[in-house]
Amino acid sequence: MEKESKKYVYFFGKGMTEGSADMKALLGGKGANLADMTSIGLPVPPGFTITTEACAYFDQHKGGYPEGLRDEVIANLHKLEKLMGAKLGDKENPLLVSVRSGAAQSMPGMMDTVLNLGLNPDSLQALIKKTGNERFAWDSYRRFIQMFGDVVMGVPHAEFERVLQSVKDENGKKFDTELDVENLKEVIKRYKIVYKKFTGEEFPVDPEYQLFKTIDAVFNSWNNERAIKYRLMNDIRGLLGTAVNVQCMVFGNMGETSGTGVAFTRDPSSGENKFFGEYLMNAQGEDVVAGIRTPQTIDTLKNVNPEVYAQLCEIRETLEKHYHDMQDLEFTIQEGKLYMLQTRNGKRTIFSWLRSQVEMVEEGLISKETAVERVPAQEFNKLFAPILDNKIIRDLNCKVATTGLNASPGGACGQIYFTAKAAEEAAAEGKDVILVREETSPEDIGGMAVSRGVVTCRGGMTSHAAVVARGMGCPCVSGCGEIHVDEIKKTLTVNGVMLSEGDYMAIDGFTGAVYTQKIPVKPSEIMQVLDGTMRESESLLFQNYKKFMSYVNEIKTMGVRTNADTPKDAHHAVLLGAEGIGLCRTEHMFFGGNRILSMRKMILADNIGAREQALSELLPMQRGDFYNIFKELNGLPVTIRLLDPPLHEFLPNDSTTRHETALQLGISVEEIAQKISKLHEFNPMLGFRGCRLAVIYPEILAMQVRAIIEAAIQAKREGYDVKPEIMIPLVGIYKEFNFCRDKAIEVINKVFDEQGLKVAYKIGTMIEVPRAAITADEIAKTAEFFSFGTNDLTQMTCGFSRDDAASFLGHYVNDPDKQFYEYDPFATIDFDGVGKLVKMAAGLGRSVRPDIKLGICGEHGGDPKTIAFCQEVGLNYVSCSPFRVPIARLAAAQAAISKKKA
Repeated sequence: MEKESKKYVYFFGKGMTEGSADMKALLGGKGANLADMTSIGLPVPPGFTITTEACAYFDQHKGGYPEGLRDEVIANLHKLEKLMGAKLGDKENPLLVSVRSGAAQSMPGMMDTVLNLGLNPDSLQALIKKTGNERFAWDSYRRFIQMFGDVVMGVPHAEFERVLQSVKDENGKKFDTELDVENLKEVIKRYKIVYKKFTGEEFPVDPEYQLFKTIDAVFNSWNNERAIKYRLMNDIRGLLGTAVNVQCMVFGNMGETSGTGVAFTRDPSSGENKFFGEYLMNAQGEDVVAGIRTPQTIDTLKNVNPEVYAQLCEIRETLEKHYHDMQDLEFTIQEGKLYMLQTRNGKRTIFSWLRSQVEMVEEGLISKETAVERVPAQEFNKLFAPILDNKIIRDLNCKVATTGLNASPGGACGQIYFTAKAAEEAAAEGKDVILVREETSPEDIGGMAVSRGVVTCRGGMTSHAAVVARGMGCPCVSGCGEIHVDEIKKTLTVNGVMLSEGDYMAIDGFTGAVYTQKIPVKPSEIMQVLDGTMRESESLLFQNYKKFMSYVNEIKTMGVRTNADTPKDAHHAVLLGAEGIGLCRTEHMFFGGNRILSMRKMILADNIGAREQALSELLPMQRGDFYNIFKELNGLPVTIRLLDPPLHEFLPNDSTTRHETALQLGISVEEIAQKISKLHEFNPMLGFRGCRLAVIYPEILAMQVRAIIEAAIQAKREGYDVKPEIMIPLVGIYKEFNFCRDKAIEVINKVFDEQGLKVAYKIGTMIEVPRAAITADEIAKTAEFFSFGTNDLTQMTCGFSRDDAASFLGHYVNDPDKQFYEYDPFATIDFDGVGKLVKMAAGLGRSVRPDIKLGICGEHGGDPKTIAFCQEVGLNYVSCSPFRVPIARLAAAQAAISKKKA
């Protein structure tokens, strides 16, 4: 029995359709939907689709076709010719086709298209005779030469545009549509000269040669630079390639009764349920997007051709009911008759996503689960960020000075300052501040905290500036290599523009754009309602957000906490739906006001008495912070991590600050220098930090535990429900944990006796050392919870420094030849390495303590892919920065849906 040959080509046409809507992986989105629209009776020009498997073979075999593909294409071409009663390139009755790309996931404009294929001098004359429209035929030939030359043969597009413009100029014509037959003949004559100059060949006349060269070009466009970049930017992975759609041409350029357009079944910007789109009469598809002529809005079509407009409105309704989502459709009108060329789920803003999905639920078109599943979690934070006033940008024609990495979303505008100290001083005077640094360090936290936005010259998406800014909800543009800062002169230069300290700058954290001028900023409506500055009834956006998040809460099964170090952060996180604090970093509390001085006094102390004296100054400050956080969280758990970073980070790292500190403490600069030298470490990440500080200086642990418990008791006395959870960091062996736990319990019992009141509490650890993960069963005997600190766990497991990996990690993720990691392991957890440790630790911990609470509190806690992994492993919660809480809630619901379906 002969082996059945693989099928690479699928036909679509009335009564002859082979594909369907559920074949997107094989036929691409366009091919699958063309087949589907044909099957439901919409007016679709017939054609055939070459599969994505053929593209994959072509790519893997250096432009070779799989066995039988060429014959299949010819056979389907003959089927199309028979159906249409015309033949490709025929001298009597010519068939013309379009050749378009179409991957399984929509990539608008990224790959190549050729229209009017099949024209040559003979078929041109036949087309003139057939249509009686000489100008249309010459115009179609002009378009075909230009597209084939550009797309297939690589002739520079600008060369064709130069010829076209010269003929228009010579004949006093402004628009392409004003060119008459003789003008078009001259354009074509010059086009062919340009074509031969760049290719060394005459323009081809064989229609089969034209067809297969164009199919090759569409296959090749799968890996063109813009397509690769688009897939990287939009995280499109795992696709075989693009399908190729060969479709009978219909013509929008046959005169004023013909036209072409693009429309959306709802507004792609706002989501409003209204027909939205544009069209041009006497035009082909590329004219609508080329910008040479101004398109008309779709509603005016009812005045031009009311029958076609009514038919389009009916099709709009049919498509939404059929696909249950907003559609982006392309159409052509040929001499008053409507044809549908494409439909796909529409690309839209997050604002449009939110409104369209909520309204579709209310219309009964989709379920709540479907709405939640569709809204892109990665985009969700854009709903909350402040925004630059785009109207002002347009009206004033503001130019982008440079572009960096869009590290933290939102718009910000303010006066620039180059040090954290200067930023704090300016903010204290009531100024809006943009902090501009070569790169930030933990010591800049105070300046960052008061800034409207942060700009760094160095650093990536996971640099200190990026991570901290995202955590604060502060717009940040990092890695602006074109900005050069001179801290001495207090100036920066960027592309020929110089700004001095105090000059205005505006940044767009959505795009990475930096402007060297003042641009107003508007807050998100959602934040205005949550903060009480706008009534809920005044904001449709907030009303839709509230409804949508009610769906999310019904569906998700995993908790979402926040990483918050201040009452203000905690307040915002609770407003955004946080169900507790998963990480309160106590070290961040030591930088404000005079606290850093007490902290430095403690570090510089040379005996336990002096150290305890300094700690006694810090105790009431920490207690006050914890008390206010407990009040904000009233009834929700608060996980507080004891001091984690190495002590040298708290000491002054420049000459000026060292002198100031020496004067304040009454000691010599030399003493400070000696202490800094003594604390110097070759690899601080693996040095004297975390629980090691508490083991060597248990008085630090004692002060922090006392502050936590005294604050909890004070809040409880005032009627607040408190749930403190004390987290011991950087444990690698159970003996470390037990030592610190015993010290903590000793302090807690002492405070209970002093206060005559008790509170419930938990003591657990942060799993961030690989050894802790693989011995988690030993640690779980005494630890009541694990929180996975995946930032450090990733660093220690992979051997990457988060702050230094930018020089090579981009290649490891984005370079197709060196893509060792599918995603940046600091942005999305390394499932096969770090993820295995998390899964192992969770299993070991539960084997000893079945009710152990398991969470994740690294930067990964706000990443949707990591959240899906946490759902699969069975963690109880994720914790992320306050302004990523809504994203995490949505991602948790999506993960619950996926797990249910699995």
